[in-house]
Amino acid sequence: MGHCYRMLGSLTEAEDAVQDAIIRAWRALDRFDGRSSLRTWLYRIATNVCIDRLAASGRIRPRRRTRPVDETPAESRPSTAELVQYPGTHWLEPIPDDLAVPSDASPVETAALRQSVRLAFVAALQHLPPKQRAALLLVEVIGWSPAEVAASLDTSVASINSALQRARATLAARNLQPGTPVDLGKSDEQLLSNYITAFEQYDVDRLTSLLHADAAFSMPPYALWLQGHSMVREWLLGRGSGCRGSRIVPARSTSGGGCPTFGQYRKASDGAAGHVPWALVVLETDQHGIQSWTSFLDTATLFRRFGLPDRLD
Repeated sequence: MGHCYRMLGSLTEAEDAVQDAIIRAWRALDRFDGRSSLRTWLYRIATNVCIDRLAASGRIRPRRRTRPVDETPAESRPSTAELVQYPGTHWLEPIPDDLAVPSDASPVETAALRQSVRLAFVAALQHLPPKQRAALLLVEVIGWSPAEVAASLDTSVASINSALQRARATLAARNLQPGTPVDLGKSDEQLLSNYITAFEQYDVDRLTSLLHADAAFSMPPYALWLQGHSMVREWLLGRGSGCRGSRIVPARSTSGGGCPTFGQYRKASDGAAGHVPWALVVLETDQHGIQSWTSFLDTATLFRRFGLPDRLD
């Protein structure tokens, strides 16, 4: 599931790809000759399923999933900006760690695999052609040799080495590399506690003080995104003020790489008591504060997958 997610940038599509790969493997099981491990054979099938899906998607929708911050310049007029909305298939989706990281992985493997499903890293992967993407992931994340990848993709070792070189250069230009563990420390835990308190009290000054000076704020499926304290503050006190009175609930799992994930619930508007799902909030942090705040508004799909309740009394 984690491998298909990195390839496709979508939890929904990754689930479909995994099912497709299992069906293909079941139908071809009598032809498995044992020259590789069953695990290697299954990864080969899953990789080719993903490549086929990416090739097909290029004919009917954008080949890569993206984030608002990768699409357009930051909005400078939050109060009057047009809210352009794109379908869910346009945007990158987060994935719960427990669907992307094997439960029997060692602590070191777990940390590296979590890093490899961070939103920023998976977004960068979407800029790679499908076979470059596959080669990089199979070598850097799964741990295959270039010769094993070449055999799986029916190409030469020289071709794989060339693909790896180009893929690594693309990631380096974005200051991203796979497999570097990131863990939340005590200072991060305090930061997150402060975030929850400030949000629930709707203390906008305190909330924005937790952000980097150039922090990014976005709300897929809307293309609009904001950068910096003043822009985020203007949004929260203006068009975003409906979030006043929200409750924040930690999800069962981070989205990857130690990125904290929360369910945001707004007061019910149907006259009933309680709070209803509004956004799945994913924060990317470092020692200086919150770098990125993404509120995914597709609550019908994501809340269930992240183990969040469908209503708060």
